[in-house]
Amino acid sequence: MTPGEEIDALIAKHPDWRGARLASIRKAILKVDPEIVETWKWMGSPVWERDGILCVGNIFKTKVSIVFMYGAFLADPEGLFNTQLGGNQRRGIDFFETDVPDEAAVQAIVRAAIDYNLAKKK
Repeated sequence: MTPGEEIDALIAKHPDWRGARLASIRKAILKVDPEIVETWKWMGSPVWERDGILCVGNIFKTKVSIVFMYGAFLADPEGLFNTQLGGNQRRGIDFFETDVPDEAAVQAIVRAAIDYNLAKKK
Protein backbone atom coordinates (compact mmCIF):
# COMPACT_ATOMS: atom_id res chain seq x y z
CA MET A 1 0.00 0.00 0.00
CA THR A 2 1.04 3.58 -0.51
CA PRO A 3 1.47 5.81 2.54
CA GLY A 4 -1.80 7.56 1.72
CA GLU A 5 -3.57 4.20 1.60
CA GLU A 6 -2.00 3.22 4.92
CA ILE A 7 -3.32 6.43 6.49
CA ASP A 8 -6.75 5.82 4.94
CA ALA A 9 -6.74 2.32 6.46
CA LEU A 10 -5.74 3.65 9.89
CA ILE A 11 -8.61 6.14 9.76
CA ALA A 12 -11.05 3.41 8.63
CA LYS A 13 -9.87 1.16 11.46
CA HIS A 14 -11.14 3.81 13.91
CA PRO A 15 -14.70 4.62 12.76
CA ASP A 16 -15.35 6.71 15.88
CA TRP A 17 -14.39 10.32 16.63
CA ARG A 18 -10.66 9.45 16.56
CA GLY A 19 -10.64 8.45 12.91
CA ALA A 20 -12.72 11.50 12.00
CA ARG A 21 -10.37 13.75 13.99
CA LEU A 22 -7.24 12.38 12.33
CA ALA A 23 -8.92 12.75 8.93
CA SER A 24 -9.79 16.40 9.58
CA ILE A 25 -6.30 17.21 10.88
CA ARG A 26 -4.77 15.42 7.90
CA LYS A 27 -6.88 17.50 5.53
CA ALA A 28 -5.86 20.72 7.31
CA ILE A 29 -2.16 19.77 7.14
CA LEU A 30 -2.29 18.93 3.44
CA LYS A 31 -4.04 22.23 2.61
CA VAL A 32 -1.05 24.23 3.90
CA ASP A 33 1.32 23.41 1.05
CA PRO A 34 0.99 21.24 -2.06
CA GLU A 35 4.55 19.96 -1.56
CA ILE A 36 3.73 18.22 1.72
CA VAL A 37 4.29 14.48 1.32
CA GLU A 38 2.62 11.78 3.37
CA THR A 39 4.82 8.94 4.53
CA TRP A 40 4.32 5.93 6.79
CA LYS A 41 7.00 5.21 9.38
CA TRP A 42 7.83 3.66 12.70
CA MET A 43 5.67 0.55 12.40
CA GLY A 44 2.46 2.37 11.67
CA SER A 45 2.52 6.14 12.06
CA PRO A 46 1.38 8.70 9.52
CA VAL A 47 4.09 11.28 8.92
CA TRP A 48 3.88 14.53 6.99
CA GLU A 49 7.05 15.88 5.43
CA ARG A 50 8.31 18.81 3.44
CA ASP A 51 12.07 19.16 3.29
CA GLY A 52 12.16 17.00 6.40
CA ILE A 53 9.63 15.72 8.89
CA LEU A 54 6.95 18.20 9.93
CA CYS A 55 4.78 16.10 12.20
CA VAL A 56 3.71 12.59 13.12
CA GLY A 57 0.16 11.49 13.90
CA ASN A 58 -1.04 8.73 16.19
CA ILE A 59 -4.38 7.45 17.39
CA PHE A 60 -4.59 6.35 21.01
CA LYS A 61 -7.44 5.06 23.16
CA THR A 62 -8.54 8.50 24.40
CA LYS A 63 -6.82 10.94 22.07
CA VAL A 64 -5.36 11.76 18.70
CA SER A 65 -1.83 13.09 18.97
CA ILE A 66 0.10 15.21 16.48
CA VAL A 67 3.77 15.65 17.36
CA PHE A 68 5.91 18.25 15.61
CA MET A 69 9.50 17.10 15.19
CA TYR A 70 10.94 20.57 15.89
CA GLY A 71 8.02 22.00 17.81
CA ALA A 72 10.25 23.50 20.51
CA PHE A 73 11.55 25.91 17.87
CA LEU A 74 8.15 26.93 16.48
CA ALA A 75 5.91 29.81 17.42
CA ASP A 76 2.63 28.72 19.00
CA PRO A 77 0.69 31.96 19.50
CA GLU A 78 -2.60 30.12 20.10
CA GLY A 79 -1.08 27.82 22.73
CA LEU A 80 -1.99 24.56 21.00
CA PHE A 81 1.02 22.60 22.20
CA ASN A 82 -0.10 20.68 25.27
CA THR A 83 2.24 17.70 25.47
CA GLN A 84 5.98 16.99 25.44
CA LEU A 85 6.52 20.55 26.64
CA GLY A 86 9.61 19.68 28.66
CA GLY A 87 11.66 18.35 25.78
CA ASN A 88 14.25 20.34 23.91
CA GLN A 89 13.00 19.44 20.43
CA ARG A 90 9.52 17.96 20.04
CA ARG A 91 6.16 19.43 20.97
CA GLY A 92 2.77 17.85 20.53
CA ILE A 93 -0.91 18.54 20.44
CA ASP A 94 -3.22 15.98 22.02
CA PHE A 95 -6.78 16.23 20.77
CA PHE A 96 -9.48 14.70 22.97
CA GLU A 97 -13.04 13.82 22.01
CA THR A 98 -14.64 17.09 23.13
CA ASP A 99 -11.92 19.33 21.66
CA VAL A 100 -12.75 21.53 18.69
CA PRO A 101 -9.52 21.91 16.72
CA ASP A 102 -8.63 25.39 15.49
CA GLU A 103 -7.77 24.56 11.90
CA ALA A 104 -6.13 27.91 11.20
CA ALA A 105 -3.92 27.63 14.30
CA VAL A 106 -2.88 24.06 13.37
CA GLN A 107 -2.09 25.25 9.85
CA ALA A 108 -0.01 28.14 11.22
CA ILE A 109 2.14 25.67 13.15
CA VAL A 110 2.50 23.47 10.05
CA ARG A 111 3.57 26.56 8.06
CA ALA A 112 6.09 27.43 10.80
CA ALA A 113 7.43 23.85 10.66
CA ILE A 114 7.89 24.13 6.89
CA ASP A 115 9.70 27.45 7.30
CA TYR A 116 11.93 25.89 9.97
CA ASN A 117 12.83 22.97 7.71
CA LEU A 118 13.57 25.28 4.80
CA ALA A 119 15.79 27.49 6.97
CA LYS A 120 17.77 24.42 8.08
CA LYS A 121 18.60 23.64 4.45
CA LYS A 122 20.38 26.95 3.89
